[in-house]
Amino acid sequence: MVRLTSDAAATHDPYAALRYPNFRRYVAAHWAMTLATQIQAVVVGWQVYEITGDPLALGLIGLAEALPFIAFALYAGHVADRAPRRTIAVRATAAMTLCAGALLLFTTDPRFLAAGRVWPIYAVIFVSGIARSFVRPASVAFGAELVPRETYPNAVTWRMSTWQLAAVLGPAVGGLLYGFASARAGYIAEVSLLAVSTIGLMLITHRARPLPKEEVPVSDSLKVGLRFVRRDPVLLGAMTLDLFSVLFGGATALLPIFANLLGAGPQGLGVLRAAPAVGSIISGLVLAHRPPMRRAGMTLLAAVGAFGACMIAFALSRNFALSFVLLAASGMADAVSVIVRATLLQTRTPSEMLGRVSSVNQMFIGSSNEIGAFESGVAARLLGVVPSVVFGGSMTLLVVILTAWLAPQLRRLKSL
Repeated sequence: MVRLTSDAAATHDPYAALRYPNFRRYVAAHWAMTLATQIQAVVVGWQVYEITGDPLALGLIGLAEALPFIAFALYAGHVADRAPRRTIAVRATAAMTLCAGALLLFTTDPRFLAAGRVWPIYAVIFVSGIARSFVRPASVAFGAELVPRETYPNAVTWRMSTWQLAAVLGPAVGGLLYGFASARAGYIAEVSLLAVSTIGLMLITHRARPLPKEEVPVSDSLKVGLRFVRRDPVLLGAMTLDLFSVLFGGATALLPIFANLLGAGPQGLGVLRAAPAVGSIISGLVLAHRPPMRRAGMTLLAAVGAFGACMIAFALSRNFALSFVLLAASGMADAVSVIVRATLLQTRTPSEMLGRVSSVNQMFIGSSNEIGAFESGVAARLLGVVPSVVFGGSMTLLVVILTAWLAPQLRRLKSL
């Protein structure tokens, strides 16, 4: 692994991580996988809502993915620290490709979804959730092996920026394919992109870290990651903040309903789903070209608070353009939060524990998206769509206040 010279380290280089060929291949594979999963989210969401007409059915999509995601998360982190991380990422991405192929088959053959049945879709999402639980910790830890440690903040920023670029294109592409072609066209695109991602990961060549030789019981290994996070008040505070803000504040699962309220079809849904990522790209590019933050803790709290306020305003908006702008603003705020938290994770965690700590973060953050989707569906059924999102945004603001009070170490955090 090449080390930066002292002169290079002293000068902020916004493209430092991208100067490593293996990292560029990694980012490209990550981008293709994200684009595929974003296309799937739009196509599956609209397809299920079109079949059922029930907001709770949209929430159940998130639950079907979250349950296996949570159940396997800690074990996946253990595996990521005990086995070659590239191999895990390749195999899990290949499994996701097979799941996308199953969705394509179900849509092509009408017998699978006959009489309004959607349980075959939930079953595939469940299996895909298992694969995703292994992809995340292995991928995060693997990416950290490809650049010097002093380049981690820059690498995280570029990884998240390219992720957000895919999150912009994915929903738009998914909505356009569904609206102007069919769900089948969307699934064909997803299968193709996941295959490209799998091949891209296989093309990465680097000297893998030495694997641990001692045998450690799985239960003891899992406890190490949990213990590390519990004893680091900054990491714990950042993860908890994001967990509850996403759990209550997100409205992504309900966007098909808001698209209808705003008079838009699947094409409009794709645009709305892309809006947060548009804002995230703007934040990512700005942060990549700026020196490191000097008040990271307060910046994180302010960003999450802004996210909650945007969600409240979005719920009350009845203008498509204004709704797009509010979602984009929420994405700008969310990107700051994600980059701060991901940088803290990589810079404060030893390399040999990165898989397990990433899996703990995955349980906090990744599952909160899917559980949050289920919570959104239930709240929309009980309170109504608009009141449920207003309530969620208000709870996010309350979480920010409580975190600032209960986690003073995070509030006082300066440089990353």
